Amino acid sequence: MATIYEVAKLAGVSPATVSRVFNGMGVSDSKTLAVRDAARQLNFTPNRTARTLRRQASEVIALVIPDIENPYFTEMARGVEDVASQAGYSVVLCNTDSEIEKEATYLQIAIAEHMAGVILAAASDHSNLDDLLATGRPVVAVDRGTGYDIDGVVMANRTAGQAATENLVQAGYRRIACITGPQHIETAYERAEGWRAVVARHFPGGTSEELLRYSTFRVDGGRAAMEELLALPEPPDAIVAANNLLGVGAIQVLTEHALTPPKIGVAVVGSLPFTTLSPNAVTVVRLPARHMGVTAAKMLLERINGDDQPARTVVLRNEVQPARGGGAA
Repeated sequence: MATIYEVAKLAGVSPATVSRVFNGMGVSDSKTLAVRDAARQLNFTPNRTARTLRRQASEVIALVIPDIENPYFTEMARGVEDVASQAGYSVVLCNTDSEIEKEATYLQIAIAEHMAGVILAAASDHSNLDDLLATGRPVVAVDRGTGYDIDGVVMANRTAGQAATENLVQAGYRRIACITGPQHIETAYERAEGWRAVVARHFPGGTSEELLRYSTFRVDGGRAAMEELLALPEPPDAIVAANNLLGVGAIQVLTEHALTPPKIGVAVVGSLPFTTLSPNAVTVVRLPARHMGVTAAKMLLERINGDDQPARTVVLRNEVQPARGGGAA
């Protein structure tokens, strides 16, 4: 018996679009015709019991994120909840700890509980959305991509890494290191690419990979990486931290070593949630996390209400708040 994926391939559409056609959801006439023609050719018959269940979607959406303790995701969740509640939807918050297994469990729960849709900050670039998308329920990716043809809201990550590094260069620093998150996470390597591009442009031949550290996106990751960098025969004179918690960890270590800015320059991608330093001592590339949540929730509700336009990705701009009060010591 033919599968929904075979019908989608023959019709030239996504599996989610095939599911929408057979669930009576809003799909353009041309796509509906292509799907039904492909289904006839393949002798495809949808599971009518499953179709009935899928129509019983609750007024609940799932927000699946990797770290609820990170204020960045908390701020984003507030944006999602504000929009969803105004539209009469409740939000179920699911924390994956960046673990594929936990994420898969939550996605199956979203299916079993007939949730209306999912907003997902993927745990990895290997996240599997096949089962969820096959139900026809809409999914919006936030913060990072998924590899699937679905809506997304992301930050301008390379630009953020570039802006943070460029600011340190202009302040007079020359040996600039970068601490970022796990290499398999899109935001981590894209922000590192931004750092690398600026260093290569200003110091040709001087982009040293020994100054790049992939770590966790957490405080302990920033601490460990900063200790490693300070132990180098030639330590850096400045550091780009690729997220807020990495920045907190790095600053804690610098404070313990009496190397607070401007002795060592610090630029952080994302607002610092807590630090003993003056707000003027650190360059901050602010990321509009709440706006990301608001935008994602609006996109998801549009899909729930039958919007069938091609998948789109919204890229949000960042804002640089330079350090004040001195550059390289």
